Parts: sequence; structure tokens; C-alpha cells
Amino acid sequence: MADLDFLTSLHTSTKRDYVQRVVEHDKAICAERAKEWGYDYWDGDRRYGFGGYSYDGRWLKVAEEMAAHYGLKAGDRILDIGCGKAFLLYELNQVVPGLEIAGIDISQYGIENAKEEVLPHLKVGNCTELPWPDEHFDFVFSLNTFHNLQNFELMAALMEMQRVGKENRYVCVESYRNESEKANLLYWQLTCETFYRPEEWQWFFDQAGYQGDSGFIYFE
Repeated sequence: MADLDFLTSLHTSTKRDYVQRVVEHDKAICAERAKEWGYDYWDGDRRYGFGGYSYDGRWLKVAEEMAAHYGLKAGDRILDIGCGKAFLLYELNQVVPGLEIAGIDISQYGIENAKEEVLPHLKVGNCTELPWPDEHFDFVFSLNTFHNLQNFELMAALMEMQRVGKENRYVCVESYRNESEKANLLYWQLTCETFYRPEEWQWFFDQAGYQGDSGFIYFE
């Protein structure tokens, strides 16, 4: 298992006022609204989530780096667990034409508002029960999704991710290395259910038998 960073440059391109997040609005109400995974989370006011999450090409560089690292080629089957509006799947198919893509997300709104080029390949569902057979995909990835699960759900999701993949897997989650990053994460997050240091995440990976790569997002 390797520790790989595909997302830091994208993550740090957004400026965040952590304290304002908790004093300007009722954080509990905002979190409850965000966890409905509907319009407010994706395209509503910033207090509820992304603040308008439209296609703007920001995932292209991530797609290029992931495709190069894992040697993706036409005909490979790839799965995005927690695909949201599936912008990264769209970009991967642009970078490597001919991929057999699939995505799953709990958000009906997110799936319905995906780009039309990828919409036929997406499913609404839960990552704890993936509707595909064993070793079906050449590459399985999940970005910024598994920290939204409770720990018993996390174990099931990791085991499912391991089950449906053949070899290459990558999971990225939000984490913290010190008390400052922990506070910033708590201030900023709306949907997280799990707050672990990298070594704790590794414990969960090991317990679930997950054998893929991993990466972490920090709120510095």
C-alpha cells in the first residue's frame, strides 16, 4: 500500500475561513441540511456544502495523474465510489478514451445532475453494498467519501471496495496530524462521521483487508 497525493493542489486552491464557518451560521442546522445530499449540498449556499458545484475542468489534472500512475488504458473497467456529479469520471474518459466507467453515490440529486456523457453509467446506492461481482474492476477509487461513514459502515465499505477490484485501488479521506488540523477539520466539515489520524485510518484499512493505496486531505 502506497501513500499517494493526487488532491492537495486542488484542495488548497480553495481559501477557507474556519472560524467564520462556525460563528456566521448555526453549524448544526447547516450540517443537517448538508446530509440530505440534495440541492443545498451541491448547488445551494456555501454554508451547506459546495456552494454551486458545476463543471469547470478542475478535475482534469487529477484525472491525468491518476491515469498515468495506474497505467489506465482503453477497455479498463473503473469504478468511482461516491462519485457525486461524476466530474472526475468524465475527465478520466477524456484522458483515456474507451474506459468502461461506473459510478455510485448515495445522492439522487448528484447523480441526476451529472454530465450527460457519464449519466448512463451511474447508480444511486450505498457503498456498503456494491452491486457488482467480485474482481469486476481494473481500478476502483473513492475520494472524500469514506469519512462520511460511521465506523461499522466504514469496515463494510472497505471490504466491498476490496472485493470488487482486481488489483489497483485508491481511497482518499480527510484526516489530521495535530490539534490545529483537527480543530480546522471540525470547524469546516459538514458531513464527516469519522475523525481519525492517518495511523488510525491505516488500522481500519488493515482490519478490513484493504490492500490498495491511500491519500489524506489535511486542513492546515
